Amino acid sequence: MSRALRPAPDADAQLVRAIGPWGATLLVIGSVIGSGIFLTTGIMVQELPSTSLVLSAWVAGGMLAMAGGLTYAEMGSMFPRSGGLYVFLSEAYGAVWGFLFGWACVLVILTGSVAAVAVGFAEYFSYFFPSLGTDRVLATFAMPWGAWRISAGQLVAAGSIAVITTINYVGVRSGNIANTLLTVAKVGGLIVIPLLAIACMRVEPALTPVVPTAAMRPLASFGVIMIAVMWTYEGWYYVAFAAGEIKDAARNVPRALIHGTLALTVIYVSVNLAYFHSLTLEEMSGVTRVAEKAMTALVGPAGAAIVAATVVVSTFGCNVAGVIASSRTCFAMAADGRFFPAAARVHPVYRTPHVALLITSGWSAFLTLTGGYEALFTYVTFASVLFGTLGGVAIFVLRARRPGAPRPYRALGYPVVPALYVLGSFALVWNTLMERPTASIAGLGLVALGLPFYIYWSRPDR
Repeated sequence: MSRALRPAPDADAQLVRAIGPWGATLLVIGSVIGSGIFLTTGIMVQELPSTSLVLSAWVAGGMLAMAGGLTYAEMGSMFPRSGGLYVFLSEAYGAVWGFLFGWACVLVILTGSVAAVAVGFAEYFSYFFPSLGTDRVLATFAMPWGAWRISAGQLVAAGSIAVITTINYVGVRSGNIANTLLTVAKVGGLIVIPLLAIACMRVEPALTPVVPTAAMRPLASFGVIMIAVMWTYEGWYYVAFAAGEIKDAARNVPRALIHGTLALTVIYVSVNLAYFHSLTLEEMSGVTRVAEKAMTALVGPAGAAIVAATVVVSTFGCNVAGVIASSRTCFAMAADGRFFPAAARVHPVYRTPHVALLITSGWSAFLTLTGGYEALFTYVTFASVLFGTLGGVAIFVLRARRPGAPRPYRALGYPVVPALYVLGSFALVWNTLMERPTASIAGLGLVALGLPFYIYWSRPDR
């Protein structure tokens, strides 16, 4: 069941390599910046009330993302085709491991992420249109498992996915343009926060590494807040999923990963510095919408509107990248004969994997309407971080098994840098297992449900 992945050059050859180096870098940035940077820091301060240590966590998270980018960049240069981590796992460990990752992505990891971000978009969209919020129930259906309620906000979330799907359906160029414009807009919106903090500074933060509470365990607390940081950086590797549509992917995918993760670190640290110059630790502690509170403290009620508008743009743009990643994983699996054959079709006019787009986006929209993404996403969190760790280990496996394979880019700092990424990822795996043991084991069971499908699609007669 672990036969090597067979290449699918014919499938990728039908796609249009329309994404240049600049677009690929913005795809890295756009796929990461969603709503996390606007919501996370207040909860981190509650866990660890130290300005310097919280900022250190954001720097450490950026360094880990950079280490991951350098690691994945080498494999991306080796296998410049659609599928990203699905391809890396298949080449390193055998087709069954790539399939199980792809199965989990199409079922929940990527599609559930798109659904969750879409609901976040709808929440902030309702700031400007209160009648379209998730608290306004439009219909209730009696189901065997209980009442199924559909709200106006859920329809807005599903509608946003439909709009993004349409943009990507009619051509990768239109999707790339949309991602570029939205990423530039949301980065511009984020830059406003530190600029206003400089102009209207309220607080002079203490940057000495002191934890005020004597009973607190700084090391344990730092580990907890690092989990939140790593999830806010999550998605930096999405660019590798679209390698089949990137110009000179062997060179531009590594560059995009390196430049994109570096830019993200600068942006995230700058925004957090702005928070600490806008609010005291006491004002910030436990606040979910910390960006909104910081901006309101700086410029009054207009600050909340600025943040809400930025989050709307940010989450919508984040899903442009998410839809690309989920559909290209589905497309790559089908091209390898590991999914419904129709999903490998490329539109004769638009040159996009239109069937894979409709399958993954349709499922994401359905998850938003049912609310089922929340439970499923909880179950596959452990599997997601586990596959990411295995992706880091894959560089060592490939170096050992294929020492002479062409590597247009070789990971800077090998083996130390990839090892740091693997260790950091493993710490996240271990913490997830300890914090959610039942859900983690259930998630592995959900992934294992893909085995019968793998066996079916791997039959020799197929």
